[in-house]
Amino acid sequence: MTTSSRPLAARERAALADLLDELGPDAPTRCEGWTTAHLAAHLVTRDRRPDTTPGFALEATPIGRPLATWSHRVEDRLRAGTPYADLVARVRSGPPRWLPAAWPPVAAVVDTAEYAIHHEDVRRAQPGWSPRELHRADQDRLWGNVVFFGRVAAGRVPGTLVLRRSDVPGVERRYGSGTPETAVSGEPLELLLWASGRRDVARVTTG
Repeated sequence: MTTSSRPLAARERAALADLLDELGPDAPTRCEGWTTAHLAAHLVTRDRRPDTTPGFALEATPIGRPLATWSHRVEDRLRAGTPYADLVARVRSGPPRWLPAAWPPVAAVVDTAEYAIHHEDVRRAQPGWSPRELHRADQDRLWGNVVFFGRVAAGRVPGTLVLRRSDVPGVERRYGSGTPETAVSGEPLELLLWASGRRDVARVTTG
């Protein structure tokens, strides 16, 4: 198995766009209440409307909820007013070149986890799905995102949270202190899904 020279974020974007095209607008996703059309509109809004970014980023906080209401209103209007094929084409093409989100170094930071997670949100909502086998370099890239998402996940776990790579012996990240200690083991993609709230479909072991 070889890995492409294209950045992981770009490959995940392309693969997700292919899957959205294949499934059509009404397929389920792992995002509660969202079909593939909802997810496509969300990604296009995120790519092309920087004014919605604070709402998406701060949605879980009291100060961010009014902003999130605006962000979701924008994506709802986009979904209702744009043919699904056009939405998927915009997902595939990404942000306009003049936006910072289109610059490869920025995209690597802001899009890698976003597109890997949402790709799995669609894949794992379909019958008969199975985990993907990713190249070691891609898993290494995702591990950096796991470290970030783990900080958020640790806030929902009492005591100490330990995220441990099952594919590389001895590699783990600890959050918090004291007892109880919750250890979660898996490949980085699976840990990323677990830490981002997709615990029912993440292939991990806990103990």
